[in-house]
Amino acid sequence: MEYAIETRHLTKTYGKNRGIRDVNLQIPPGEIFGFLGPNGAGKSTTLRTLTGLMKPTSGECLIQGIDPHRDPVAAMAQVGNLPTEFTLEDRSSGRALVDYFAALRGVRDTGFADEIANRIGADLDRPVRKLSRGNKQKIGIVLAMFHRPPVIILDEPTGGLDPLVQEQFLEILVDAKKAGQTVLFSSHVLSEVERIADRVGIIREGTLIAVEDPHALTARALRRVRVRYPEGNTPTQIKEIEQLAGVNHLSWQPPYLSFDYSGDANALIQALAAHPIAMIDIERPSLEEIFLGYYGNGGAA
Repeated sequence: MEYAIETRHLTKTYGKNRGIRDVNLQIPPGEIFGFLGPNGAGKSTTLRTLTGLMKPTSGECLIQGIDPHRDPVAAMAQVGNLPTEFTLEDRSSGRALVDYFAALRGVRDTGFADEIANRIGADLDRPVRKLSRGNKQKIGIVLAMFHRPPVIILDEPTGGLDPLVQEQFLEILVDAKKAGQTVLFSSHVLSEVERIADRVGIIREGTLIAVEDPHALTARALRRVRVRYPEGNTPTQIKEIEQLAGVNHLSWQPPYLSFDYSGDANALIQALAAHPIAMIDIERPSLEEIFLGYYGNGGAA
């Protein structure tokens, strides 16, 4: 099978500093792949190497079967790319930039640029120098996608976008998948990746530590659970809850029972439903908490 995006033992070091190490990814055509990790984990290094902006120390990467470092023109003809940091010609408008890149790519019909711009509220007619950071980001999104490339690579694409625009943008990515395009996008925001990604890759300290279905990822995540019981009621099932697989750090401070949980949600609900409760609050885990829940403190990386 020819993957839309593939890396083989991809490694990039900066002198004595490690960027990424032995990253192996296989992303088939038509998949949305979310690349998760905290800042500095190696997301941008991986994507810059994939798009030919950074030469790997060892290993290789392929876009539609083409090595972007051996044949950059052919590889980049397959890609729409939005790096986390990019520069636009200040004196130009977004529309002028679309026309410029359309000419370079041999694209005659730029109508899709207007469709994307309308959906995310991008102003293609104002000079770039008059746009805010968020509005420049919108122009970057249009430029990355207007030519309907087979492969779309986006590094932290929702940075600077307000929540409503983020929603519209994620819907555009889902539409791209329906059209058969492959999307690889990095983020440190679990919720947006969980919502649209078919699979998720987690990178930490330069090492790809997991490739998961996003629902499996959240199912294994550590959650902080807080249960409030009616006044004067002492829960009689504390022992039962404490013995559930995945319960840790349980404490009873009337009227609240609190604990960390990384087990099966149905088992927890059944245990709690056996007695009256006034309220239950389950905190959504941060990315770091997911790492801890998935691998344990100091676990395998």
